[in-house]
Amino acid sequence: MAQRDREDPHRPSRRRGQGELESQVLGALREAEAPVTAAWVQERLGGDLAYTTVVTILTRLLAKDAVARERRGRSFVWRPTADVAGLAALKMRRLLDGESDREAVLASFVTALPPDDEQVLRALLETAHAAGEADATGGADVVDGAAAVGGADGVPDDTED
Repeated sequence: MAQRDREDPHRPSRRRGQGELESQVLGALREAEAPVTAAWVQERLGGDLAYTTVVTILTRLLAKDAVARERRGRSFVWRPTADVAGLAALKMRRLLDGESDREAVLASFVTALPPDDEQVLRALLETAHAAGEADATGGADVVDGAAAVGGADGVPDDTED
């Protein structure tokens, strides 16, 4: 039994929300000034996570293309390739890709949005559409003073034009 359970067996343990730990690990990586080890991430998150848990989360993020790793000596160092918003967008995209009726899923999603979120989505789609037209004609990446959304998957890319 865990130490905190021995201290107060009646205290309910708090389970993390789905994806919360991935977001915390990715957030820690984004705070680093250079690629870091899993041990650094573990320490940054307060050390209450097992080292193997941190490595598992990093490996899952690697499979989702949200982090990259390179060998340094006998271990790996990790760096983020996406931010927390990009990770959420990737999850949404993978869920959508797994459905056979994309139109029905998108329609259900959009009709369930609160009005403020719907307005934000409309503005982003208009900006992305205008940027796509500008790119097709060799125009600028800024339309009506708003920067175009990142790569095709909604995750800002690191390339310079």
